Amino acid sequence: MASLFNTTSNISLYTVPFAWALCLAPRVYATQLYEKASSRQFDNREPRSFTKMVMENQSIDSATKGRIIRAESAQQNGFENIGFFATAVVAGNLARLDTTWLNTLSVGYVISRILYNLIYLNNTTAGLATTRTVTYISGIGMIWTIFIMAGNKLRSSPWEI
Repeated sequence: MASLFNTTSNISLYTVPFAWALCLAPRVYATQLYEKASSRQFDNREPRSFTKMVMENQSIDSATKGRIIRAESAQQNGFENIGFFATAVVAGNLARLDTTWLNTLSVGYVISRILYNLIYLNNTTAGLATTRTVTYISGIGMIWTIFIMAGNKLRSSPWEI
């Protein structure tokens, strides 16, 4: 595992498509759960009305509905943040940040998103909600760190193209 974070192999750009897949994963889970609970196929013609369709479906118990809705919320949150993360990774690469730092922060963000999704799916208590928020803030903090490090490096030594 230490080889992922060494200074010779920059893997940070690979974390962007992986993070994107993590955004989509809760939707895949939600649709599978919906199909299992309702014996109906997910209708992809109007995917944005999925939450409404779930809430109106009387054949799904409230615990399952809650889990599906939380999965949808996790998906939405991921897609709301992926641009911020991808931009930070690109900025870090353009600034030629130390690879160890860039790898650590980008992989750390991906790990925070995995944890975020898992916590959100299982979030039924105030304590888990707080843990989810802390996990979210940790991931955003890693993004800010990349931006700040890139900004500091570019401020002290402008681009040489």
